[in-house]
Amino acid sequence: MPMIKILIADDHFLFRKGLKQTINDNPGMVVAAEAVDGTQAVDKIQSSDFDLAILDVSMPGPNIFDLIGQVKAARPGMPVLVLTMHPENQYAVRLFKAGASGYLTKDVDEPILISAVRKIAKGGKYVSPSLADIMADTLGVDHERPVHECLSDREFQVMVMLARGKAIGGIAWELNLGVSTISTYRSRILSKTGLKTNADIIQYALTHGLVP
Repeated sequence: MPMIKILIADDHFLFRKGLKQTINDNPGMVVAAEAVDGTQAVDKIQSSDFDLAILDVSMPGPNIFDLIGQVKAARPGMPVLVLTMHPENQYAVRLFKAGASGYLTKDVDEPILISAVRKIAKGGKYVSPSLADIMADTLGVDHERPVHECLSDREFQVMVMLARGKAIGGIAWELNLGVSTISTYRSRILSKTGLKTNADIIQYALTHGLVP
C-alpha cells in the first residue's frame, strides 16, 4: 500500500507536534512537511507532491477560503481536510463549496481523524453524521436562507469572531489585517444583515447556532 504523504499547516507548534505524532503512529501515512501559516503551506505545496493537506481554519496569511483556492490552483487534484476549534456548523457548507474534502473539529477522536484521512486521500469526502444533517438542511431546496448567507466568506469569518466576543483589534491581529479593514467588514456585516450593534451580532449568532 502506498504511503499517504501529508502536509499539515497550523500556527500552533504544540498542536502540530501532537497531530504529527498521531498521524505518524498509524501505518500507511506520514507527515511529510509542516507549515506555520497559509503562505508557507502554498509554497510547500507548489514545490513538493503531497496526497493530502490538513489545514487549520484560522492561520496567519490568506483566509481559509482563499487558501483552499490557492491550494487547488497549485495542485488541482490534491484533497484538503480542514481542522477547526469552532463548531461544525459555522463554516462547513462554505468550506465544502470552496473545495474542501473534509471538515473536523480539533477535539475529534483519533480513530475518526485517521478514518477521515484515509477516506479523503482515496478521493472521497468525509462528513460527520451531525454535519451531514446540518448540510442537508442548509442545502435543501425549500430552505429559507438566513441573512448571514449573503455575506462574503471573509465577512462571515469576521462576523463569527465578533459573535465570539473578539475585539476589532484582536480580529485584525489574528487575521493579519488592519484595524480599519476589520472595521469596514463590520460595517458591511451590519448593513447586509440589518443588525445594529455587536450585541445584535452575538444574539443573531446564538439564535442561528453560529457560536456555541
